[in-house]
Order: sequence, then structure tokens, then C-alpha cells
Amino acid sequence: MNAMTIQDVARHSGLSEPTLRYYEQVGLVGPIERDESSGHRRYSRDDVENLEVLACLRAVGVGIEDMRTYQANRARGRDAAGDQRDLLLRAGRRIEAEIEAQQARLAYLREKAAVWDARDRGDTAAEEQAWVRVRDALTGLGMVR
Repeated sequence: MNAMTIQDVARHSGLSEPTLRYYEQVGLVGPIERDESSGHRRYSRDDVENLEVLACLRAVGVGIEDMRTYQANRARGRDAAGDQRDLLLRAGRRIEAEIEAQQARLAYLREKAAVWDARDRGDTAAEEQAWVRVRDALTGLGMVR
């Protein structure tokens, strides 16, 4: 692969041009070579491979500092394997917590819908039961103790 333009890399990686510039600015990649005549960025194969890794990390919600650590650990190779594992497992735990929070929100919405469904049917007993489940869902959201 020959050197790629920023537009090519943006299409290839799914990262926007401003993100590519930002990643270079904060030292996640680069410095990126420049075309001598135009001054435009020219990305090497290694640059693109690094950006593909960063795009994957970004897609799963890894922040800039953890990306920076991940890149530094990649450069250290096998000596950093445990650190890489721990970094990725921490990111996984953050995602698990987000999933739990989303599940609690979903439970709340479903139970609120059940209240309105029971009310629509005129079933007061089912509505009262649904309100109990709504309160349980609010507890799951940390809004009621």
C-alpha cells in the first residue's frame, strides 16, 4: 500500500478527518509524514494499522488516556501483556456497568408501559401490581431506596 491521504484513511478507518488530526495532535499517532510539495498528510501502512486499532478501541468506548496507554503497551510488546489484559478488562467492566444501567432503564420503561396497558384495559389490580414493579425498577435505577 502506498501512502494514503487523510481522506483515504478517514474512509478506510471510519474516523473523521478532524479525529485523525486530533489523534496526531495528542500524540496517539505520528507525526504523520507530509507531502513535500503540498504539505498534505501522507499516512503509511503502520500509521493506518495504528489508526485501525484506535478506531476499534474508540468503538468500544475506550478513552484517549487508555488509548495512549494501550499504544505505549503495544510498543513494549510481551512485557506489557498483563497491563494490556488489565486495561481491556477494565474497559469490559465499564461496558458491563453500562449494560446493567441500560437494563434497569429498560425495565422501568417496560413496567411503566405495563401500568398504562393495565389502565387502558381498566384492570386496576394489574395496574397496582405494575406500580409495585415500577417502584422496584426505580430502586434498580438508584432513584428510590
